[in-house]
Amino acid sequence: MALDGITVANIVSEMNALIQGARISKIAQPEADELMLTVKTPQGQKRVLLSASASLPLVYLTQQNKLSPMKAPNFCMLLRKHIGSGKILRVWQPSLERIIHFEIEHYDEMGDLRRKDLILELMGKHSNLIFCDENGRIIDSLKHISAQTSSVREVLPGREYFIPVTQEKLDPLTAGREAFADAVFRKPQPLYKAVYMSFTGISPVIAQEVCCRAGLESDRSAKEIGPDEQLHLARIFLELMEDVRAGAFSPNIIYDREDVPAEFASVPLTMYQDMRQVRFDTVSEVLETYYAQKNRAERIRQKSSDLRRLVGTMLERESRKLDLQSRQLKDTEKRDRFRLYGELLHTWSYLVEPGASSVTVPNYYDNDREVKITLDPNLTASENAQRFFEKYEKLKRTCEALSELIRQTEADVNQLESIRTFLDQAQSEADLAQIREELVQSGYLKRHDSQKKKGASRPEKSRPWHYRTEDGYDIYAGKNNLQNDELTFRFANASDWWFHSKKAPGSHVIVRRKNGEDLPDHVFELAAGAAAYYSSARDADKVEIDYVQRREVKKPNGSKPGFVVYYTNYSMVAKPDISRLKPVEP
Repeated sequence: MALDGITVANIVSEMNALIQGARISKIAQPEADELMLTVKTPQGQKRVLLSASASLPLVYLTQQNKLSPMKAPNFCMLLRKHIGSGKILRVWQPSLERIIHFEIEHYDEMGDLRRKDLILELMGKHSNLIFCDENGRIIDSLKHISAQTSSVREVLPGREYFIPVTQEKLDPLTAGREAFADAVFRKPQPLYKAVYMSFTGISPVIAQEVCCRAGLESDRSAKEIGPDEQLHLARIFLELMEDVRAGAFSPNIIYDREDVPAEFASVPLTMYQDMRQVRFDTVSEVLETYYAQKNRAERIRQKSSDLRRLVGTMLERESRKLDLQSRQLKDTEKRDRFRLYGELLHTWSYLVEPGASSVTVPNYYDNDREVKITLDPNLTASENAQRFFEKYEKLKRTCEALSELIRQTEADVNQLESIRTFLDQAQSEADLAQIREELVQSGYLKRHDSQKKKGASRPEKSRPWHYRTEDGYDIYAGKNNLQNDELTFRFANASDWWFHSKKAPGSHVIVRRKNGEDLPDHVFELAAGAAAYYSSARDADKVEIDYVQRREVKKPNGSKPGFVVYYTNYSMVAKPDISRLKPVEP
């Protein structure tokens, strides 16, 4: 989600605690719409990232530095001139607006003490960094906004700075119960929308959270809420605002998949109880972690787009081929009827009159029920029988050939479906490299010339997912079919337990036994949950899982990577979940 007013309030509170009174030692502009302030505090040096990016406006404290251009842009040079060694007096936020003021004290050229205001507006495509004097007059800004660009407000040197009022929204920090009721319950909108459209700095996520805490459906019409429910919702909202005023924040990230963040907030989000929630000490850590992981996931998805397109095309082609082969195989089911006709004609040939186009004969395979056989009048009974036998032999050969082709095509479809599943779960370039290698080994891709050269650098090797239960049992899950084979047949011991989703492509999951002891029941449940989670059925409520000791799992000769067979197994139904497993770093 984008930064809302509550998250900004958390950032302001954190910065006042950590950099209030700090002196600016360096100002850099690593990107056209981004500033990096390095400040010195009694606790050491800290960096403040200020981004007015239209697509991703951000502000947080970080230890990471960024390379700056050799020649500083004009705006950066202006800031260095005025506040290059200034002192940050305070950081503040007007109401719950997505605006942060850095009030800075410095000495001018005459040695007089002055104050300046560096303002970061976090407003999506309208985000900006504005530098003002002590009288609120704009000295300069990162983005100049003229009257031709905006009819609401000019952002130009010499103009007076003000916050444009484009919507009639209330200040949630000062609104009371009556104001809340008047603003929300008169709107013919879904309840959560009426909440966030009525108050400054409230995002749709926070509005939905307020409804969840009140036990109300967020999609209900605001006008349909009864008096008691109105009082309850208002109380929940005002309690949340009281926490914001008191600085009672709880920065956290919500994960929908391992290492792929879905949401972040500065207050607990009870509506995501079924998802993994990770709490952080500071909101800066939340923002830095969230966007780093989100960007990494997006980067991996972009890098895998060619593979996804290739696998999707091949899967569609193989599926069409399988459908055609299945229809052709169905046509061969009449072969036994031709064999029967041939045998009956041999037996009852004397009943066939010369030039007859059909004959009706008893079927001694079916209690002598009569069968009508269509004949070629230009052929004798024996020749007609031979013609039926030839048709039977041809269809028999076709059936045998098609059965083998279907087996191969089904194996290709299953492998491609599993590769598509693993592409969805890939988290690093090493994971993609190993999936690409499987496509090369299976003949779907050609190896690049650069990979054929001697001494060519090999990509980093991808490792299986490794988890440990609270009582010390190690659980491993393969990230692709090559890894599945290695995990099952080279890594696992014969007495270890093997898990896999039934009739759904996914990871082979291995649980290591400890000292030959039997696994506790809860470990079976945890491993089954991991097998369900790392399968194509991850989004289902329940997944059927097969499990068996590794010694029962066999790999047929010449089979595709990841393909195995087993003839005896146990089964259980598990919820896709790894939240109770602790990741083990490689």
